[in-house]
Amino acid sequence: QVQLVESGGGLVQPGGSLRLSCAASGRFFRINRMGWYRQAPGKERELVGGVSTGGSTNYADSVKGRFTISRDMAKNTVDLQMNSLKPEDTAVYYCNADIFLRPGVPISTDYWGQGTQVTVSS
Repeated sequence: QVQLVESGGGLVQPGGSLRLSCAASGRFFRINRMGWYRQAPGKERELVGGVSTGGSTNYADSVKGRFTISRDMAKNTVDLQMNSLKPEDTAVYYCNADIFLRPGVPISTDYWGQGTQVTVSS
């Protein structure tokens, strides 16, 4: 059973910073891509950013220059450093990982964390 566990959410004032962390655990062969999504009330879930196994990153336009994704391949973790936070960044943030469960089986499975609330408010 594969689990993604997030931590680090909370309440922060506009302009402040937060760091989210996500750790993958369980039985699997290899993690492919990891990333972060968010869902604000009344809105659809959207991609915040992602990181490949090679370390290439991509970000939503709304967070470019403010958010940074980093990954530790050895620890199976992915972090999201959020700076210059704005009220519109308020959302539940979800960790996502594309995982190959068994060697020799080229089919990956998408896994999600339980979500962590980020609230940006004065």
